[in-house]
Amino acid sequence: MNSSAIVLSTLGNQAKPLVELRDVQFRYSAGARPVLEGLSLVVPRGKVTAIMGASGGGKTTVLRLIGGLQKTTQGEVLFDGQDMGTFAHSQIYAARRRMGMLFQFGALFTDMSVFDNVAFPLREHTLLSESMIRDIVLMKLHAVGLRGARDLMPGEISGGMARRVALARAIALDPELVMYDEPFAGLDPISLGTIARLIRQLNDAMGLTTIIVSHDLDETFRIADQVIILGNGRVAAQGAPEDVRHSPDPLVQQFINAQPEGPVHFHYPGAGLQTDFGLEAFRNQP
Repeated sequence: MNSSAIVLSTLGNQAKPLVELRDVQFRYSAGARPVLEGLSLVVPRGKVTAIMGASGGGKTTVLRLIGGLQKTTQGEVLFDGQDMGTFAHSQIYAARRRMGMLFQFGALFTDMSVFDNVAFPLREHTLLSESMIRDIVLMKLHAVGLRGARDLMPGEISGGMARRVALARAIALDPELVMYDEPFAGLDPISLGTIARLIRQLNDAMGLTTIIVSHDLDETFRIADQVIILGNGRVAAQGAPEDVRHSPDPLVQQFINAQPEGPVHFHYPGAGLQTDFGLEAFRNQP
């Protein structure tokens, strides 16, 4: 392949989104209410995309579908242009090697040191020597400011530090895509600001594609290139943070302004109060 063909191929890959969902429907079991209904969205390469919305709106489900932990009821989840629904187990594992995941609250192995937590994916998925693993782990810990904490146990560090260790572990294999599930939950303002800055800096420095699921409006809007708000199993709004903030959609405004009532109701759908308490019979009595 000549140099011009290589350049064209590279440009084509950069233009193609890394992740795309097409008309995705999903429910956790037959007869259960649908979590996603006709959801379509695009995650561009090299950008920070935030997925937001009310609790129970399917945000974490989207991450699980992208990670191959769940399969769609209908529709396609494309990773680098390939439908993950058609993947064999070996292909799913190969795709996951190209992804990093930071779980809610970090999910560190409590019986392993900080060093061994970050080294775990390297020992599990590569044949690198221990000396090479040591160098990589120390570089990743240095990137999150915790090289000096390598010998501590998870119980000896703060929640914010644990989240940074989990971030170092998520990037240990130099993934193309990093997904964060509520990375700011339960953090003090200093730790929250630190994690947000790291997410943005690592995305840009490593050429990552980043997906954040979060309820924290201020920090998420500050670091995101694109914000997607889910509602009723679909995209309610999508675009640059300021464009989404000023969306006229009632569900978006309810979410952004923390309104208790709106398209998302306080009561979960169910039988009427009179039916549950057997008051229907008395209703029509003279």
